[in-house]
Amino acid sequence: MEPQKRVYETTFILNATLDDAQIDLVIEKFKDFVTKQGGEIRTLDKWGRKRLTYSIQKKNNGFYVACELVGPPDTVQKLERYYSLDENIMRFLTVYLSEKTLKARQEQAKRSERLEAAGTTGGAAVISGERSVVTPPPPPP
Repeated sequence: MEPQKRVYETTFILNATLDDAQIDLVIEKFKDFVTKQGGEIRTLDKWGRKRLTYSIQKKNNGFYVACELVGPPDTVQKLERYYSLDENIMRFLTVYLSEKTLKARQEQAKRSERLEAAGTTGGAAVISGERSVVTPPPPPP
């Protein structure tokens, strides 16, 4: 019997001194590793180069990558070992997404789709029969 797969979200920071081709290569190696371990990548977002709040390994900038993946329960252990062996990955964080979190994300996505479908007309938005008026902030004194 195959173990039940879980949904994880992982974010890692790459060394920003790498050029774009090298960053893409590291991300491709990450994707290959996940699929070889029996996982599946749902989404992969490249947030890009950002300034770090504090220096990591004497570096002030990092390239952020966020990924949502599905895999067996031992995925986190193997993934964190992979992260620590790759010298281009400066920091990482992997969390398990519970059913409650996934349900909340789906509801939020539906809500944002309804907002986009309704659009805004004349400062008011009509969403499933409700009317909410958007008022501008008061002018400064």
